[in-house]
Amino acid sequence: MELINDRVHIHRAENTVLDALDRFGYPKAARFAIRLAFEEAVTNAFKHGHKGLPPKATVRINLEVGPERVVIQVEDQGPGFTPNEVPDPTLDENLEVPTGRGLMLIRAYMTSLEFNDAGNRVRMTFDRAASDA
Repeated sequence: MELINDRVHIHRAENTVLDALDRFGYPKAARFAIRLAFEEAVTNAFKHGHKGLPPKATVRINLEVGPERVVIQVEDQGPGFTPNEVPDPTLDENLEVPTGRGLMLIRAYMTSLEFNDAGNRVRMTFDRAASDA
């Protein structure tokens, strides 16, 4: 699916994710974690990835939901970034730096987080078994 930076469209996409999770009976905690990670990834794509791009530039979402695993890819049209260069928001010297918190939350709630070489696509995986452990 393609998203434009419009709250109504983003909310509709979130509902698509939540509906898919409902079909497979994911528990409330998993639904919260996945929704939060999705929202952070989409927000980062528009806020950082599309900085300087036309307002109508779209973000591509790929969603795969099964009974044991959820895979979400979010790809923006920007030049990308280097994930290792994002400051760790938990370090004392970065507590007031307003970046890095979204990635921290995604890493905390999802089983894995991967980036393509360009740094403009994230692949987030949530393994149901890992969340039950």
